[in-house]
Amino acid sequence: MLKRSFDIFFSVIGLILLSPVFLIMAIWIKCDSYGLVFYRQVRVGKNGKNFLLYKFRSMRVGSDKKGLLTVGERDPRITRSGRFIRKFKLDEFPQLINVLRGEMSIVGPRPEVPKYVALYNEEQRKVLDVRPGISDWSSIRFRNENELLAQAEDSEDFYISDVMPEKLRMNLEYVQENNFWMDIKIIFITLKKLISKDK
Repeated sequence: MLKRSFDIFFSVIGLILLSPVFLIMAIWIKCDSYGLVFYRQVRVGKNGKNFLLYKFRSMRVGSDKKGLLTVGERDPRITRSGRFIRKFKLDEFPQLINVLRGEMSIVGPRPEVPKYVALYNEEQRKVLDVRPGISDWSSIRFRNENELLAQAEDSEDFYISDVMPEKLRMNLEYVQENNFWMDIKIIFITLKKLISKDK
């Protein structure tokens, strides 16, 4: 109950305070490339229920048909505005809408697409026992995930065999130890990473 109240309060405050940024981003995205301002993608939420996750569109329309993973900052599918908003994680801000709708939390395991959730074993599926979040330990640990994938010979194979299992391991630890003060710690570390050049 405390966590949900926290989520509602800060998602509302965040959406209000960031509304000027949203407007600027929307104008830039529309002027920079063809397509909608928001990109919606099916992700798997609590109890395995699918929902539409909101992001600012940072790639050209139809890019997801060429692969679900983004490989490096120089992925040719990324728009000029997209490179900037991805660098500072501004594309994630619209997920405050998902938080307000009750589909996500401010902090929780990052939601995955159905294709990769289908590969989870029984133990790994326990991450679906809680609401997914905008930030978690794994998103801090793999802040430079796109660059790691760019260095791999087969980015998807590397993601499935190395990155995803480590993310799930960290997320399972979060689910087991989940508490309010841990969430606060994750929020502060996330903000610190966003405003610093530290990887």
